[in-house]
Amino acid sequence: MKILVLNCGSSSIKYKLYNMENKAVLAAGGVERIGLDEAFIKISLPNGEKKKIMHDMPDHKEGVNFVFQCLLNDEFGAIKDLSEIDAVGHRVVQGGDKFSDSVIVDASVEQGIEDLCDLAPVHNAGHLRGIRAVNALMPDTPQVTVFDNAFHSTMPAHAYLYAVPYELYEKYHVRRYGFHGTSHRYVSQRVCDYLGKDIKTQRIITCHIGNGASVSAIKFGKCVDTSMGLTPLEGVMMGSRSGDIDPSAVTFLMDKLGKKPQEMADFLNKESGVLGITGISSDMREIEQAAAEGNERAQLALDMYNYRIKKYIGAYAAAMGGVDIIVWTAGVGENQTGTRLDACSGLEFLGIKIDAEANKVRGEEAIISTPDSKVTVCVIPTDEELVIASDTERLVKELK
Repeated sequence: MKILVLNCGSSSIKYKLYNMENKAVLAAGGVERIGLDEAFIKISLPNGEKKKIMHDMPDHKEGVNFVFQCLLNDEFGAIKDLSEIDAVGHRVVQGGDKFSDSVIVDASVEQGIEDLCDLAPVHNAGHLRGIRAVNALMPDTPQVTVFDNAFHSTMPAHAYLYAVPYELYEKYHVRRYGFHGTSHRYVSQRVCDYLGKDIKTQRIITCHIGNGASVSAIKFGKCVDTSMGLTPLEGVMMGSRSGDIDPSAVTFLMDKLGKKPQEMADFLNKESGVLGITGISSDMREIEQAAAEGNERAQLALDMYNYRIKKYIGAYAAAMGGVDIIVWTAGVGENQTGTRLDACSGLEFLGIKIDAEANKVRGEEAIISTPDSKVTVCVIPTDEELVIASDTERLVKELK
């Protein structure tokens, strides 16, 4: 079975085509600047090179259509006919409390995603455009939605509710939803497979640390807490997101800066975090380099960043009554050795000991704790697209 995985944003489409017989990636790439000037697709070729093709894409339908054209291309394509694609799987950021598992797309699912646009207006609207574009171009091909927050739906009410009047939860569904769930789900299971452990016996803290970042507590295979909230803004400090902040500080700054609610949301999402503290960049590689060159604000940002991750690790160890495994994943988690080392230092009282030499690994599966560490600390590269493809394959097979 061949599965096409799509991640459609407001002006972008990322894609991977899988052969599910051997889990091989047949094609991968991304469309950028849909609806804007100088739109293009960047394709990952089998030899590792990237091919960039400019193409006018006024909307998502044309974007998806051009992805199809590239998949069929005689020179660098991966299939001969669109009928070879057995199903399409979509990442959907916000499933709210309507969807707790992946589902086959039908009219009611589309309506459900649309109803949740208030909670994720940019993301869910983009996902819908992608789903409808595929339906217009390949109406007989089954589609599946995999919700980014579904893995977190096992959180108990005492973990996901905010301490605001309960009727606001009932009326507006204001609660913690969490994000990166597909990644947390993948790495928590993968680390157990890697270590030869049964996930139903393990207390795991997964650290998905990239430009966006979240930490999750997974007890015996189920998520019991996660750092992101109603939106991806809450939690640890991120590349350009503030993370946790006193709500009164938000209203204070709105007053001082004369910002309206959406302007303030953009400020906290796009101009804060590491970028806001350093004034340099949201890229941790650039921040580490600047700190090494003596930039004090860059070093301050690193200290804040690592400290806040450490606080969540400690909190989640307490919430689960201990921790057996800690997983580092995503761009920073998989590659920034300093973040892993600093965030775990001082946690020896929990039985966490990092092997400095083993920690030098980047982007590959590895144990980075010492042999006598009571907690096994691992690096596990994430693969959200494979989870989406696997869920899509499972649900489509159930149709037959």
